[in-house]
Amino acid sequence: MKQTLAEKIISKHAGRGVKAGEPVIADVDVCAVQDGTGPLTVQEFKKLGLPKLNNPERTILFIDHASPSPRKELSNTHTVLREFAKEYGAVLSDVGAGVCHQRLIEDFVNPGEILVGADSHTCTSGALGAFATGMGSTDIAVCMALGKTWMKVPASYKIEINGKFKKGIYAKDLMLRLIGLIGADGATYKALEFCGETIDNMPMSERFTLANMAVEAGAKAGLFKSDEKTREYLELHGRGNKYIELSADKDAVYERVIKINAQDIQHTVSCPHSVDNIKPAKELGDIKVNQVFVGTCTNGRIEDLRVTAEILRGKTVHPDVRMLICPASKEVYLQALDEGLITTFVEANAVILPPGCGPCVGVHAGTLADGEVCLSTQNRNFQGRMGNTNAYIYLASPHVAAHSAVAGCIRA
Repeated sequence: MKQTLAEKIISKHAGRGVKAGEPVIADVDVCAVQDGTGPLTVQEFKKLGLPKLNNPERTILFIDHASPSPRKELSNTHTVLREFAKEYGAVLSDVGAGVCHQRLIEDFVNPGEILVGADSHTCTSGALGAFATGMGSTDIAVCMALGKTWMKVPASYKIEINGKFKKGIYAKDLMLRLIGLIGADGATYKALEFCGETIDNMPMSERFTLANMAVEAGAKAGLFKSDEKTREYLELHGRGNKYIELSADKDAVYERVIKINAQDIQHTVSCPHSVDNIKPAKELGDIKVNQVFVGTCTNGRIEDLRVTAEILRGKTVHPDVRMLICPASKEVYLQALDEGLITTFVEANAVILPPGCGPCVGVHAGTLADGEVCLSTQNRNFQGRMGNTNAYIYLASPHVAAHSAVAGCIRA
């Protein structure tokens, strides 16, 4: 039976060959929750009455959405997670360690594994050749207890990208273009499997961006074969021994095949209030911005900060713009310090935030005022996403974000 990546990984964990559309019970390798979803998961786990976690060493609780806590109610939920981790031996990633999805790819997930997380952007780890998907808090509680989950095997879309990007074009531009093409619900409960020469030549940081935003097209997962770039990434993070070669079968059956020429991709911006509402950046030059945010699990990696710093070096942020920079993890922050990027940002009058989700979820650190416009490198621009339903969020790459911060309006 010829299989897609999703079918192949799930088959291994179900103990039999599976195909798209089948309901299965599959073993789970890694379970994750964050401070927004984790307290409910803890509550539901305790209702089960079981004395221990199935695999505490690979059950991770992240405090990243309100990090550090801006008010006492959230501080109390953080205490719930800290005490649960101590009582049951789970791994705790506390304030300042970074965004759960960045931490998962840095330290916890490997090719061929299944990761389930109580957060929609869990699919980020699919770039490592893992089947990574978001689920509800109660589903994750059951996974933590039993080490298993049930799901329907998703059909797959083959996303084939060939050619070379023009200078200054990045994976974020590609992904926004793809979502604009198929729609925000165009791949609901599908697996997006990325391939082609562009993907083969793409660094891991860019692959993570594509996988991260698969859910913005409604997808269950975003998947990549494992290759030498995967191996190098794992070795860099002390997990070279976890590498396995994994790819779809040549004659695998896909529900849909989408081919894109990388040369055709322009600087692309997602306009309010839906990710699939895309336009070329060059058509938006009259849009003034009040805030620019570079960070998140989508574009807060060291490579994104390097792009931003290169553009800002020797310049200053427009006087009418607040620019916020948020490294995706402690590891990224330390590397940015070592490379002098933080100095460049501060000299350009940008504000540095502690590793975490920051303004992206609208809990703290950068909430917008009524009528304000933010250009952000995050993955979602729903109305109210950054804490104010009367504000406007545009999404773009770090390249566009940095140029816009200097210009005071959307520029590429």
